[in-house]
Amino acid sequence: MTNNNKITVVGAGYVGMSIGVLLAQKNDVIIYDISEDRVNKINNQESTVKDSDISDYLLKELSLRATTNNVKALKSADFIIIATPTDYVDETNKFDTSSVDSVVNEALKINKDALIIIKSTLPIGHTKSLQSKFNTSRIIFSPEFLREGSALKDNLYPSRIIIGSKCKEAYDFAELLKSCSLKDDVNVIHMQSSEAEAVKLFSNTYLAMRVAFFNELDSFSISNKLCSKDIIEGISLDKRIGNYYNNPSFGYGGYCLPKDTKQLLSQSNNSNDNLMSAIVSSNSSRKAFIFDEIIKLKPTSIGFYRLIMKEGSDNFRSSAVQSILKKIIATNIKIYIYEPSHKKTKFLNQEIISDLYEFKNKSDLIIANRNTNELSDVLDKVFSRDIFGEN
Repeated sequence: MTNNNKITVVGAGYVGMSIGVLLAQKNDVIIYDISEDRVNKINNQESTVKDSDISDYLLKELSLRATTNNVKALKSADFIIIATPTDYVDETNKFDTSSVDSVVNEALKINKDALIIIKSTLPIGHTKSLQSKFNTSRIIFSPEFLREGSALKDNLYPSRIIIGSKCKEAYDFAELLKSCSLKDDVNVIHMQSSEAEAVKLFSNTYLAMRVAFFNELDSFSISNKLCSKDIIEGISLDKRIGNYYNNPSFGYGGYCLPKDTKQLLSQSNNSNDNLMSAIVSSNSSRKAFIFDEIIKLKPTSIGFYRLIMKEGSDNFRSSAVQSILKKIIATNIKIYIYEPSHKKTKFLNQEIISDLYEFKNKSDLIIANRNTNELSDVLDKVFSRDIFGEN
């Protein structure tokens, strides 16, 4: 049973799939994507991303369909949610917002009455500039706070709902999100669009800072022959610090943290940006430190176990382990890769071995950002900074 709201979600990645499935429980939802393959998957009740909750919910009774036809998707929608990628471009020092801008322009031409909600991460002030350009207040920003592999769960049990507008339709949209969640008491905050954009960037920069802190702690411990585990456990029992999100890694990576920290830093105008600069710099230093530690072991061949950022994800864009891999490639040490989610025979021109047993036997040293039971029989040749067995 639906509320008869017609909602179009543009983009079928983690954000689009999770919010589309969430809202399709009680509303008529169309997912619009340019990929025929993604559209066919959705219409066959298959997820376009690796998320067990999304896959399970797609088998339920949802009012959800997908199309590549923009007019069909946008014309009769009450709400249009944009969830297209905004990658950071190093050459310009800012997000590439062209996909978002294009969809906004397209949506306003086809349907001038819908409320357009941007979920894609934007530079601070970008939504305001779009409102000015198109002379409308019906473009708002509402950030998402999702983890890859747990995107739908994070929508069903949201930490908070941030809405970058105080217009009536924005309150209606917030109610849609609340009504489809499973959380009894959801914190909803309405603010202006630029502040909402800042919430997203500062949230991810804080998370990156926390990752960088525990990685620096680990680097310090290795250099001074100290036990990282004991130190982390000792300081994490302080409730102000907390015993969570404190597992060392090869560096923060993935789709969000690297680009969001860089975007925020680029908008600081070199004023009061000491901490943000340090976070970005610390992450680069950590990767260089890990590389040096690996080289000290003088391996004749190195196996990279998984390229993905964390368990439960199929995404290895900007993963920290890739930075280590690229550094190792430059040394001419023989490299093997085990990554079952990558269907090709090579990655960065390095051999991918699909058989795990063969991979273990051929690798003199195995690099693993996160440990797993699959490596339990070869722990003597595994290099990892995974202390607590958590993502």
